[in-house]
Amino acid sequence: MNATLNAVLGWSTAALPVALGLYVLGYAAWVLVRRRPLEKRYVGGGGGIGGAFDSVFAPSSMEAEAERDRQTRRTAPAPAPGDTPWGIDGDRIRIDL
Repeated sequence: MNATLNAVLGWSTAALPVALGLYVLGYAAWVLVRRRPLEKRYVGGGGGIGGAFDSVFAPSSMEAEAERDRQTRRTAPAPAPGDTPWGIDGDRIRIDL
């Protein structure tokens, strides 16, 4: 095959914008996924029949999934026994009722 310089430059000129566009779209998708809260990143809807097979044939997998779910849920911090029912957050005074 005889490739001329014009052919190489032509294909490079056509491929570079396509590759750059795909890179930008991929990076934007990655940034959007990373900005989502942790609870919403791993939401899956396919637990039905597959989950039943997992619990029977791979109970350790089911336990690992339950532990991952437990660790990724965020809870509101409970007040400690010595905490006062008010506090100062920056320039605001917070009163818990």
